[in-house]
Amino acid sequence: MDRKDILNLMKTDRIQFVELWFVDILGQLKTITIIPDEIEKALDEGIGFDGSSIEGFARIFESDLIVRPEPETYLVLPWAKEPTARFLCSIYTPEGDFYDGDSRYVLKRYLQKIARHGYTMNVGPELEYFYFKNSETPGLLDQATYFDLIPADIGSSVRNETVSMCAKIGINVEAAHHEVAPSQHEVDVRYADALKMADMMVTLKILIKQVAASHGIYATFMPKPLFGQNGSGFHIHQSLFKDGKNAFFDARDQNYLSDIARSYIAGILKYVREITALCNQWVNSYKRLVPGFEAPVYISWGRKNRSALVRVPIYKPGKENASRIELRSPDPACNIYLALTGILAAGYAGIEENLELSQPVETNIYEMLPEEKSRNSIETLPGSLIEAIHETEKSTLVKDALGEHIFTKFIENKKIEWDKYRICVSQYEIENYFPIL
Repeated sequence: MDRKDILNLMKTDRIQFVELWFVDILGQLKTITIIPDEIEKALDEGIGFDGSSIEGFARIFESDLIVRPEPETYLVLPWAKEPTARFLCSIYTPEGDFYDGDSRYVLKRYLQKIARHGYTMNVGPELEYFYFKNSETPGLLDQATYFDLIPADIGSSVRNETVSMCAKIGINVEAAHHEVAPSQHEVDVRYADALKMADMMVTLKILIKQVAASHGIYATFMPKPLFGQNGSGFHIHQSLFKDGKNAFFDARDQNYLSDIARSYIAGILKYVREITALCNQWVNSYKRLVPGFEAPVYISWGRKNRSALVRVPIYKPGKENASRIELRSPDPACNIYLALTGILAAGYAGIEENLELSQPVETNIYEMLPEEKSRNSIETLPGSLIEAIHETEKSTLVKDALGEHIFTKFIENKKIEWDKYRICVSQYEIENYFPIL
């Protein structure tokens, strides 16, 4: 859509407020609200703001930045009391250059890199999350488990309302259901172009929270809010297309994987420890990534094996375009733009390096003895945020993919988070050590 189209749409939709959305380096949503009279200026020149106040953005002596709406992201927010439109935005310097601290731009830049070689990336995520009674404590709404149907359950009703609202704003939900843990739910979105999907996920997460809040409950994407229960994952189904065809599919291969797909998977397995901090960016993320709670911690791949890090869903004849791989380690609290950039960089490096894929592992890795894991060369993901950060910090692949600015700022931020966490005295320590020491 061009400028004229936008202005006509806003008149037709009787828009009263316009929200300009962007995310900080951690993926947290930020917004600037303007009135419709300012939209022409915003589209032509952008709106200035103080970048030094945004996490991971500019230093105080270079703080002036410009936020400019992307016309194709125009959307009327279904939850707003007054007719309100939103645009996802790009960030620019005062000189008119793309800003290196804009994580949306980082993903766009990497997608442009693979496009020069004829590739596009499709992504279809499975988004897990919890509903709780309020935002103060994780009070359960139910004791249900996987796929359970609970009559008159408030959580299921809110989830269904969310799915209905998704249809109105162009988010194509394929399925939604109760997950394994109490009060846990999942929404699966039909695949789309990677940048478009990242924008959708930013929108879907705020939509889920808004609908929950309208019913007096709280939705959270915290990876592990409940002790002793499964955490929330963000399984990312992905494929590369070239010349209109799925570059991951090969009917001649016993697993229906092309050489491109096999090298792509090999790249993810080779570099996954280096990109884990992007996919699992919080201290709490590593409370989920432990054996025994369906979270993949072992670096391997398989077709039917859900204990593997990368799963290749079974091919259905006539569904070549649906052939894909599924990375199961990310969680829903990540910055989706940075996570997809890291995943794509790892997979594409496998293609560029022509890596060979190891044999699939189809047995339950959780039940393997240490000697068997060693014999199969099965390594594990980092066990803590600081371990993940140390892996990322020495990664040339991640630095090249993110650029110097975000690479440095992200690591600085995560080290500060770890330092705050490690000096905190937890309730576990009080209960277990205080009485005896």
